[in-house]
Amino acid sequence: MPGSKSYTHRLLIASALSDGRCLIKNMLKSEDTLLTLGALNRMGVETKETGDGLRVEGTGGVLAPSDDPIFLGNSGTSMRLLTGVAAIGNGTYTLCGTDRMHERPIQDLMDALAMINVPARSQNNNGCPPVDVTGSRIIGGHVSINCETSSQYLSSLLLIAPYTEKGLDIHVTHGPVSKPYIDMTVDIVEQLGIQVSRDGYTYFQVPGNRTYKHGVYTVEPDCSQAGYFWAMAAVTQKRINVGHISRNSRQGDVRFVDVLEKMGCEVEHGEDGIAVTGRPLRAVTVDMSDMPDIVPTLAVVASFAEGTTRIKNVAHLKEKESDRLGSVALELKKMGIEATVHDTGLDIKGGAPHGAEIHTYNDHRIAMSFAVAGLVVSGVHIMDEHCVAKSFPNFWDVFEGLYA
Repeated sequence: MPGSKSYTHRLLIASALSDGRCLIKNMLKSEDTLLTLGALNRMGVETKETGDGLRVEGTGGVLAPSDDPIFLGNSGTSMRLLTGVAAIGNGTYTLCGTDRMHERPIQDLMDALAMINVPARSQNNNGCPPVDVTGSRIIGGHVSINCETSSQYLSSLLLIAPYTEKGLDIHVTHGPVSKPYIDMTVDIVEQLGIQVSRDGYTYFQVPGNRTYKHGVYTVEPDCSQAGYFWAMAAVTQKRINVGHISRNSRQGDVRFVDVLEKMGCEVEHGEDGIAVTGRPLRAVTVDMSDMPDIVPTLAVVASFAEGTTRIKNVAHLKEKESDRLGSVALELKKMGIEATVHDTGLDIKGGAPHGAEIHTYNDHRIAMSFAVAGLVVSGVHIMDEHCVAKSFPNFWDVFEGLYA
């Protein structure tokens, strides 16, 4: 598997703010992560590809101004994390993206920044990008934040907290969703030398007037991407091992194998990775709030299971690259599967899927998830298949490699 997209974004930012030269090994090179990298370059961060990885010259938190808008495509992670980074920059930064990005909410993060006197505004006054953020030295102090839409708002604050004068005391008023992504952020902050005090997921304290330490850092494999291959094992009743992944990973998506085990699969945790062997599948009811990126994949697997699978507590997926709940339900219906969106998630009644033309809505996860069905159902046509470049540029090569 390629390096984790979530870890790559966070390591790029922390390394860029560090006190010296960093080397990032096994970083994911995809559309989203390269957008983050390009934005950091625009903010004065020097980087260079080497034979061992990406060399990043840390700025110590001193960023260059950018007069021109910084385009972030439809990378929600880039937009939210870099909105925080811009707050400790120099001058006013404009962060913009695709039409879909300009429909994705960010108001809760801007409200939190306003509490620490950071001018941030939505250009269209709708709580969505494009956003203008005026960076300067931040004193810090108490801040409250609503994370029921995205955990990335909290991650954005955690990453910049050491560069405030007094640090940040962060209280989470709602949520957070996607808790493992917060753990990943805390992991990176602490790997680079800053201690975080916390009370579960409701309170975080990060000291100020600190700088991330330089060093050599390695990105672990991406468990979200591994999920597609574990799903392939489930529907084909074959055995697939994904190497270099441990059940101890902080990535929440590693727990997808536990869901597959409840559905009837066999799971092996070995020194060389985690293997799934498919068996006849049965429906489950499962809370997917801690692994939302896996929802489209689970939905496709559920279409082959006996009974009705209920996916709960993922209402925020309506605000992703596409409305992932509505889009997945529509495409499953094209395949003859009964799928219903409810208040917090999705119900899928297993059956006998048939071939269909699958529209991806420019959403990489829909393309890769429905590829799973194509292994056992003839006539599955994935439209705009190149959208996988957002997170897994060589997905189709790895996919074909299963038959090598």
